[in-house]
Amino acid sequence: MKLEVVRPGFTTTVQDLGRPGHAALGVGRSGAADRASFRLANRLVGNPADAAALEVTLGGLVLRASAVTTVAVTGALCPVSPGGMNAPMTLWPGDELVLGTASHGLRCYVAVRGGIDVTPVLGSRSTDTLGKLGPPPLAAGMLLPVGTPGAFPVADLAPRAALPAAPVLRVTPGPRRDWFTSPDDLLSTVYTVSPDSDRVGIRLTGPPLSRAREGELPSEACVPGSVQVPPSGRPILFHADSPTTGGYPVIAVVEEDDLDVAAQLRLGQTVSFRPAS
Repeated sequence: MKLEVVRPGFTTTVQDLGRPGHAALGVGRSGAADRASFRLANRLVGNPADAAALEVTLGGLVLRASAVTTVAVTGALCPVSPGGMNAPMTLWPGDELVLGTASHGLRCYVAVRGGIDVTPVLGSRSTDTLGKLGPPPLAAGMLLPVGTPGAFPVADLAPRAALPAAPVLRVTPGPRRDWFTSPDDLLSTVYTVSPDSDRVGIRLTGPPLSRAREGELPSEACVPGSVQVPPSGRPILFHADSPTTGGYPVIAVVEEDDLDVAAQLRLGQTVSFRPAS
């Protein structure tokens, strides 16, 4: 069984739950940016939670089935034909799954029963856009192999709560909070998502955070969720394909569960931060 890529959309990659455990080699975790939506898509088609699926940025994807299969689409709100979102649907040979442009949120997830069966790299089928590991982004004409189906789907519908218009992300302080003259400004500022954001980092525009120290740090370990502040004073929220080290001070770290919310932030959307407890 294969799925033919008729149209790849704006950017579509293969993702699973990533390749943790390789930070010492300089290899980031990668994996699905919105893990909750990714897991839901797999659950709807009866896959294991970590089966490889497609992450579709802003929609626009068209796939053609070569055999009978079951698919599901979750995440950002977009028109889906046939069927709809957050429910399993059957594709017959020659049927096309068509995703329109997302109207709310940024990333959709397309799971197919059996999972996308590309060759794993370091134990994962994920595309790492920074490290250039895993399969390349989808292109028209590609044939995606599908694995052997497992259990039949057990859920008919799994509605999700609406995406927040102006998310507030929970953070824990530090470890370089002391590098800033007024670190609490991070919590009182409403930021706007910059156009140069991607899977590596979400760049934010707003009043710059002023430094209390001169110079720069030697590179030190960073994790997805780190809020790093370069000399411009404008924060960068490290995300799914972020590097394992960074040389700018980290003023705060976003709670892991809130990274799913951050993954759906669009260009021009506002976001703010609050203490985790």
